[in-house]
Amino acid sequence: MPDMTATEVVDLFRRPPQRLVDVGAGSVAYRRVGDGPDVLFVHGWPVSGATFRSLLPHLAAHVTCHVVDLPGAGSSRFDATTELSVARHIRTVRALPDLLGLDDLAVVGHDSGGLIARHALAADPRVRAMALLNTEQPAGLNGRFRAFLAASRLPGFAAGLGWAVGSPRIRRQPLVLGGAFADRRLLDGEFDEFFLRPLHRIPARRRAAVRVLRSFEPRLVHELAALHARIDVPVRLVWGDRDPFFPLAWAERMVPTFPRADLVTVPGAGLFVHEERPREVAAALLPVLTAEPGRPPVPDGRPTHG
Repeated sequence: MPDMTATEVVDLFRRPPQRLVDVGAGSVAYRRVGDGPDVLFVHGWPVSGATFRSLLPHLAAHVTCHVVDLPGAGSSRFDATTELSVARHIRTVRALPDLLGLDDLAVVGHDSGGLIARHALAADPRVRAMALLNTEQPAGLNGRFRAFLAASRLPGFAAGLGWAVGSPRIRRQPLVLGGAFADRRLLDGEFDEFFLRPLHRIPARRRAAVRVLRSFEPRLVHELAALHARIDVPVRLVWGDRDPFFPLAWAERMVPTFPRADLVTVPGAGLFVHEERPREVAAALLPVLTAEPGRPPVPDGRPTHG
């Protein structure tokens, strides 16, 4: 397949999705690009599949990228009666291989998308490999994450969230989204267009995001170590080293909880490592995403631990 330009991929997410997939609780928006082994991409909170827009041009010549917007996010379809929760997202992702006709796939999950992917597809025999980008760790939730979850329960949180993300000055503060990027200017531009502006301007999207956040259960983090023991496929962790939400030191401790895992550190990147350093992240991912089943990852992603 010819290389896709960054502009072509961004435009893909500005257009309606190629398909809407009924998952029994709303509809997932689905986009497919690339050629080669199948890879499913699972986004985190409060973004959508468009978070992978900078990464896809570096992957599409090598793998087929199946990118979804979970209900409540992006171009998905939902209403006030739709069940929106992390637990429901787990069931949705568990159903996606059947719904999309994928019988041999790798999975890439970022942030809570990595948590969702692990709970949904651990020990699924169709999964040949997994890649996790700055996501929840068995060590638990750090103070900043716990404070954010506690704040989500306060009256007026939804309105406050909409106001905060709509202000370039406020959203750059450390206790808001300041830790999402090492370069806080990246909170503007396309990140604002795809994720923050809708939260600021569209009440239904804001309410949906808050419903999902409030549904987060700490037990899902506490269960990770046991879950990891069941993921007996190559797992590559790719980590921005300046992430204040999911500390690099905890990621290093997570590596031996998997039967076959390693860690690639990306210096000078925050939580959204794949948006800040897409070329480096793609180089780390491709050996795992393209490896034949049963073989270990090709060791050219420069893992720092494993």
